[in-house]
Amino acid sequence: MSQMPQQAAVSKCPSCEEPLESGDRFCGACGYDLSAVPARPEDSPTIAMNGVVPAPSPARDGVDWPAARDSDGFGRPAPPHVAAEVPGTDSGGSPLPPPPPRAAPPMPAVPPESAAPGVRFDHPEGPREPDEYPLQAPDPRSAAEPPVPAEPPTASGAAAPSGANAPSGAEKVCVACRTGRVDDDGYCENCGHAQPRERDHMEQESGPVAAVSDRGLRHHRNEDAFSVGCTALPDGAPASVAIVCDGVSSATRPDDASLAASRAAGESLLGALPRGTHPQQAMHDAILAASRAVNALAEEPRTALEQAPHQNAPACTLVGAVVTAGLLVVGWVGDSRVYWVPVDRGTPPARLTEDDSWAAQMVAAGLMSEAEAYADERAHAITGWLGADAYELEPHTASFKPDRPGVVVVCTDGLWNYAESAEEMAEAVPLDAATRPLHSARVLVGHALDGGGHDNVTVALLPFPAPSQGAGSA
Repeated sequence: MSQMPQQAAVSKCPSCEEPLESGDRFCGACGYDLSAVPARPEDSPTIAMNGVVPAPSPARDGVDWPAARDSDGFGRPAPPHVAAEVPGTDSGGSPLPPPPPRAAPPMPAVPPESAAPGVRFDHPEGPREPDEYPLQAPDPRSAAEPPVPAEPPTASGAAAPSGANAPSGAEKVCVACRTGRVDDDGYCENCGHAQPRERDHMEQESGPVAAVSDRGLRHHRNEDAFSVGCTALPDGAPASVAIVCDGVSSATRPDDASLAASRAAGESLLGALPRGTHPQQAMHDAILAASRAVNALAEEPRTALEQAPHQNAPACTLVGAVVTAGLLVVGWVGDSRVYWVPVDRGTPPARLTEDDSWAAQMVAAGLMSEAEAYADERAHAITGWLGADAYELEPHTASFKPDRPGVVVVCTDGLWNYAESAEEMAEAVPLDAATRPLHSARVLVGHALDGGGHDNVTVALLPFPAPSQGAGSA
C-alpha cells in the first residue's frame, strides 16, 4: 500500500511566509503543497515572488545558485527555476551527475495526413470523425483474413457475393481498427465503425462485356444494380447482354428493387435468346419479368412492416441492351440511358433512349427547350418506373443496325449527369473501350466521381458487333 510522504517540520509557508499549524498539508493562504518540504534555508529565495525579485546573495554551502530571471519578457514574473538549472549534491556532498537529455518524442509510423494511393474519401465536404477516434483503412496487402479465390460468374451473368467462398465460421475483422469483430448489423463491436458494404463498389467482366457500379460520394448506400452476360443464338452467333437498374430513392427498399429487377431481366434474356426469341421481343419480355420481380417485393412482410403510409412501394428504373453480330436492341423504363459511340469517331455519336421524365415531357410537348427543361428542379422527376404503384407499364424497345463497329454505353443518371449530350459522352469514353471494356467502365465511373459523385454511378459497356466467345460462354 502506498503511503503519503512525511511532512517536514516547518513553521512558515516556504512560498508566502504565512504561519502554519502542526499537521497542515497545504498552506491555507496560497495552497502550497507542504508534503516533503525541506527545512527553509537561511538565504533568500531565488524565485520571483509577486513580481519582486530579491537581490542575488553570495554562494553559500558551496552551491552556486543561478540568478533569478527578471521577467518572462511580457511584463509577468518569470517562472521558477526548473530542477535541471540548479546544481545539487548527494547525501555525501558529491555533485550530482547532469540529468540525461530529454528524448525526442517518437515519430508516428504513418503521417496522419497521408493516405494510401487510390484511397478515396467518401465525404470530403461532410463532417469528419472526432480526432480522438482516428480510423484508417488497412493496407489490403496485410489483411487479417486470407484471400479467397473469386467464384466464377453464375449462369445468369450476375457476380457472386464476395464472401460466398469464405468459411462459415470465419469472423470478419473491422477495416478501421483491425481488431474488432464485425457484428451482424455491419458495425465493429470494438470501435463502432461501419464496414464497407458489398455493393458500395462492384465490378464484373463477362466475355467482351463489363460493368462497374459505385456508391458515389454523397449517398450512404448504392441503390444501383446491374447484370451482364454472354450467350449464343440458335445459329451459334454470339450475343451480349447488359441490364442496368437505378433504385428510386424516395421509395421503400430501392436497393432491393434494383437488384431484383436486374437479376430477373438478365436471367430472362439469357434464357430466351438461345431459344430463338427475337432480341427485341426478348427485351420486352425481360422488362415485364423485372416488373413482376419488383412488384413481388411490395407483398413481402418485410416491406409491410417498414413501409409507412407516406412511402411508396419498392421501385426502380431499368435500361438494357442486347448486341449480336449485326443487331443492337435497347429497352428501358425510366431515365437511365443508352449511348452509341463509334470506334473510329468518324460519325457522330447518338443517344438511343428517351427519358421517362418531366423534362423530356416538357421538351416533347414544345413547352420548353431542352436546356430550360433540364435546368428546372423538376427535371429528374420520372414519369415511368417499375413498381407496384407505377402507372400502366409501357416498356420501350428499339432496334438498330449500325454500319460500323462501336461501343454501347448503358448507364444510370449518376454518369450521364456529368456527360449529358452524346458528344460529351463520346469524349469521356476511352478510344480503346471496345477492346478494354472493364478499364473503360472504370474510367467513366471516375469521370462521374471527379465531377462530384452526387449520385450512385453504374455503367456497362458492350462492343458492337459482339465478338465470338463460343457457344454458351459466360
